Amino acid sequence: MKLRSLFLFGALLTVLNYAGASDKPRLFVLTDIGGDPDDQMSMVRLMTYANHLDIEGLVATPPGGASRPVHPEQIRKIVAAYGKVRDNLELHEPGFPTEAYLQERIAASLPLGDMEAVGEGKDSPGSDLLIRATDRDDPRPLWVAVWGGPNVLAQALWKIRATRSPAALAKFVAKLRVHAISDQDNSGPWIRKNFPVLFYIVTPGVNAGGGFHHATWIAIGGDRFHGRFGGADFELVSNEWLDRNIRRKGPLGAVYPHWEYMMEGDTPSFLGLINNGLNVPERPDWGGWGGRYELYTPRTEKWFLEPETRPIWTNVQDEVLGKDGQWHTTNHATIWRWREAYQNDFAARMDWTIKPYKEANHPPVVKLDHPAHINAKAGERVDLSATATFDPDGDPLSFEWFCYEEPGTRRMSNSRTGVKHDIIGFDGPKAWLTVKTSRVMPPGTGTMHIILAVTDHGTPRLTRYQRVIVDVKP
Repeated sequence: MKLRSLFLFGALLTVLNYAGASDKPRLFVLTDIGGDPDDQMSMVRLMTYANHLDIEGLVATPPGGASRPVHPEQIRKIVAAYGKVRDNLELHEPGFPTEAYLQERIAASLPLGDMEAVGEGKDSPGSDLLIRATDRDDPRPLWVAVWGGPNVLAQALWKIRATRSPAALAKFVAKLRVHAISDQDNSGPWIRKNFPVLFYIVTPGVNAGGGFHHATWIAIGGDRFHGRFGGADFELVSNEWLDRNIRRKGPLGAVYPHWEYMMEGDTPSFLGLINNGLNVPERPDWGGWGGRYELYTPRTEKWFLEPETRPIWTNVQDEVLGKDGQWHTTNHATIWRWREAYQNDFAARMDWTIKPYKEANHPPVVKLDHPAHINAKAGERVDLSATATFDPDGDPLSFEWFCYEEPGTRRMSNSRTGVKHDIIGFDGPKAWLTVKTSRVMPPGTGTMHIILAVTDHGTPRLTRYQRVIVDVKP
């Protein structure tokens, strides 16, 4: 419990520090690009959101195999394609970095897997770049998205521990936020064991024994067989949908490959950082496009490389009504519940790469008429309002206020109907709810997360959000 408190206290301090800093998250990507084409797919999507992030490193790591080659040229190819459309993207939203800026931040790891790449004399251009980025004088944390093995991160941490004081090491570790796509080599468990307060999101384990099927991230594109779950709309992640909406759209779409196993397994590592009004990066337990995760020490499963010895941000369930009309309670639902929104958003941003402003759709701007944090007592009425919300293209808007029950600490479900909210006027700009007495712990107190999702009627339909936290006091 003491370690958990340290994690949450550190996250709170970072949230408070954001008030005086840029609101763009800093991102450093480690990608085993060159193997499964899903890394190339995720890299293309990342380029369309490059204005939402300060990208500080794109490092090629070994994709596996006997020779362990690295392929930074694959990153350079996609960044070059981005360069051809960057100016058109800038017509739609400001802040896209230049191709030259991104090319300067591409590096490679050693062509070695697992802990073989960690230790004396094992520095690489990738690990050196990561150290420089972490050391930069910037109050924002550095998010390290791990799409393959994390031994570049392991080497950076090994070197800092070997060459700096314990206080300097602690400062270095405190600046890092890691989101890893499962364990694709044994350096991940080593990192978590040796640096027990490092902020780390991961579903532990490897594909052998079925580990990937149980991972939260697979819900970004998996379904039926590879994800082995129901409820989501599989059409939205099919190669046919991707042909129509992504691949046929200009130079950047042309470098988006067909998937072999599933679409974009690595995308959740950065999708939760996008500024859409729903995502709160420092609170993985609040949920967002990249999934929802809670901080605990998971029990050992057969696909783990070794038992976990510390709390990590990992799998947790949401209960969601699926496209099939059935309720699904799984960790996968924490991602696929947003599938239509994040796929439409990607399709629209690909339009931005080739179309003038007037011929493309742009997301609504959601504005609350009141604070995003409200105190209330049981039995009180809470009024919700967002009448200042507008669409930049003048499109009609649909409103939906709903209680996102799982992130809150106070239950809100109607057990008779199964509805996840009891909000009057939930489909309009103004709504209200009565704080009812709860029969579950804690008795009557706690937080409720009310989400406003606003969707325009453009093509494709785009959604943005605002989150209202109702804190029910005694």
